[in-house]
Amino acid sequence: MDLKANLKAVLLVSTSLLIISCDQPQPKTETPAEKTVAAQTDPLPSWNDGATKQSIIDFVTKTTTAGSADFIPVAARIACFDNDGTLWGEQPLYFQFFFAMDRIKGMAPQHPDWKTKQPYKALLEGDMKTVMAGGEKALLQIVMATHSGMTTDEFSKTVKDWMATATHPVTKKHYNEMIYQPMVELLNYLRSNNYKTFIVSGGGVDFMRPWVEQAYGIPPDQVVGSSGKVKYDTLNGKPVLMKLPEINFIDDKEGKPVGIHQYIGKRPVFTAGNSDGDYAMLQYTSTGDGPRFGMIVHHTDSAREYAYDRSSHIGHLEKGLDDAVKYKWLVVDMKQDWKKIYSSDQ
Repeated sequence: MDLKANLKAVLLVSTSLLIISCDQPQPKTETPAEKTVAAQTDPLPSWNDGATKQSIIDFVTKTTTAGSADFIPVAARIACFDNDGTLWGEQPLYFQFFFAMDRIKGMAPQHPDWKTKQPYKALLEGDMKTVMAGGEKALLQIVMATHSGMTTDEFSKTVKDWMATATHPVTKKHYNEMIYQPMVELLNYLRSNNYKTFIVSGGGVDFMRPWVEQAYGIPPDQVVGSSGKVKYDTLNGKPVLMKLPEINFIDDKEGKPVGIHQYIGKRPVFTAGNSDGDYAMLQYTSTGDGPRFGMIVHHTDSAREYAYDRSSHIGHLEKGLDDAVKYKWLVVDMKQDWKKIYSSDQ
């Protein structure tokens, strides 16, 4: 397996912030009342009108209208979303790995031996080729060094601090500015129709929980992700949970339906993902009884974001595209279906 392809599997062992909004001026001719009416009439304003948008609206309408043959009781309205590449960006590396890299640089003064010890030496020198050449072992060392050996509260604060200051190496945006506005609208639309929204991601659950509620409106207890083991302990007489350098659960590929069963306890009726890592979750959703909705976010916009699928080491999408028709999954073409990518877009 390509070393870059191993990156996510390594990140999975690990376990904010408001979206930094853009104060773009509203059209002078649009009054608050008009904006309210527009929001009521168009629940997905950042989606272009067309078959894709209408498919979503039709599904929500028929499953929430009393008397409809496809009506779904409120208790069964479970919607699950992947995070990386589905709700926010993931190129050119998973954002959580950028976090780990920045943590290594910040921790380096307390670890002078890292100047001569691999893979830390290479990472500190910006030599990613050597880092990746170290394979899973090297990546595991980086993740374990940055995601363990502290309390869960300390780790949460570290993540929040990073989210408040770190910027993407290409876009120069803060990472929480790289959240997909159309997907935020979709989450809000589902919740306004009594759907309960969950994140089911290969990313670390402890990495996501500090910021996703402010970003997506999804509370920490509705986040399923990969995790490392924790241990109950006391520190200065205070009970704490210590993060250990051991794998607890990997929430990717076939692990996603397992995670849904273990942590949610209900099969979703609506699922969105963007890669073959979400295939099993989409398949699990779509083969249940009654009305079902599976969605694949297809990255096709090289101008506003990135274009990638079958040949990409990050967000590899091949089997999902091949079987989308078979399972009646909606393939969202980002270039064609989204008016904007981020909230700051014009």
